[in-house]
Amino acid sequence: MKTVPVLEVLDLAIGFPAARAVHGVSFEIHKGEMMALVGESGCGKSLTAFAIMRLLPPGARIQNGQVIFDGTDLATISPRELRRIRGNGISLILQEPMTSLNPVLTVGVQVAEIIRQHQNLSRAAAKARVLELFDLVGITEPHKRYDQYPHNFSGGMRQRVMIAMAVACNPALLIADEPTTALDVTIQAQVMDLLDKLRRELSMAVLLITHDLGVVAQWADRVAVMYAGRIVETAPVQKFFSAPQHPYSMGLLNSSVSNGEGAWHYTNHRLSEIKGSVASAAQATGCSFAPRCRHVIAPCHGGQPKLEAVEKGWLATCCRAQNQEERIHEFA
Repeated sequence: MKTVPVLEVLDLAIGFPAARAVHGVSFEIHKGEMMALVGESGCGKSLTAFAIMRLLPPGARIQNGQVIFDGTDLATISPRELRRIRGNGISLILQEPMTSLNPVLTVGVQVAEIIRQHQNLSRAAAKARVLELFDLVGITEPHKRYDQYPHNFSGGMRQRVMIAMAVACNPALLIADEPTTALDVTIQAQVMDLLDKLRRELSMAVLLITHDLGVVAQWADRVAVMYAGRIVETAPVQKFFSAPQHPYSMGLLNSSVSNGEGAWHYTNHRLSEIKGSVASAAQATGCSFAPRCRHVIAPCHGGQPKLEAVEKGWLATCCRAQNQEERIHEFA
């Protein structure tokens, strides 16, 4: 029996006055699942995440599509309804915790404020809940830390505070936008282990926005690859790393470096660049990756390819991927 997804994004398009930046993005995330959205800078990953929360930058707007959460289309509901869902049903973690925390308020007060906004708790009960959360996310001496300011915390500890804030109201969906970018490798692993532990214990769906394929290989269940404002491949993580079906996915793997667990896909492959320049997301016809693809064939220059099934649960826009005889079996 097919389960109902926690979040379902359908044909989402996001544009600015001058051009469209995200085209027809569709994906779904289920309870307890971590899905990674990957791609190079500027491909539309963060814009897609901010559209889900209706936190788009000035000038950007949702031009088409639906964002279904708990049976509600977030793209069309009122600001009041949206405020009820933000922080309560859906939470967001950003990549730089220092800019997300108020430097003149103690961290305990900031987390307690989120709890009191969404739950009918007294100050004492909210403080008790904060202390529980600090213990849950591995912040030692929570009573002492409650009264300290953000500058008293290291980068890794500040990110733990942000995670405590994000899970304070037991959200069904957590969006983590590059949550480990500003941290060193050891702290990155600790933060990702914590997110993985929490999503399993709380049965929480996680949308992980990242460009780090090593992180994806080790912690994600599924991966969706974006290029020039479009999703070009979605797959279970192990299938993606063992036999990617889109040439851009292959190029990402071959131009990435990873160490330790989850790095099996790089063995015996020399690092190589993806030749050419990134296509504009506003490109109207043909496969957007065709100008850079070494496997290009005549149909690639026709209309924009659709995201179609390679097999159950595995989709790609490459016209070769749908034809078993023409599939690209070697790395780019």
